[in-house]
Amino acid sequence: MQIGRVIGTVVSTQKHQKIDAAKLLLVQPLTLDEKPKGTAVLAIDSVGAGVGEKVLLVIEGKAAQDALRRKGAPVDAAIVGIVDAVEVG
Repeated sequence: MQIGRVIGTVVSTQKHQKIDAAKLLLVQPLTLDEKPKGTAVLAIDSVGAGVGEKVLLVIEGKAAQDALRRKGAPVDAAIVGIVDAVEVG
């Protein structure tokens, strides 16, 4: 799992049937001090996140499929939570 920030939405007029009704968001992975880490990824939203929110991101096909309960869906990344706070102790 990674922490990221939603930086945009993606609209697709045609999708694979297993993700037809899914909301697509563009997420920038972050370091623990909230600096951008790597390139942004396209993720399926399973929690109702919006632009600007900090989220938990799963970036593995099987884990993303399991989180979305969409077995066999062509998914690489999924948003599985909205982050309220991060404490590093």
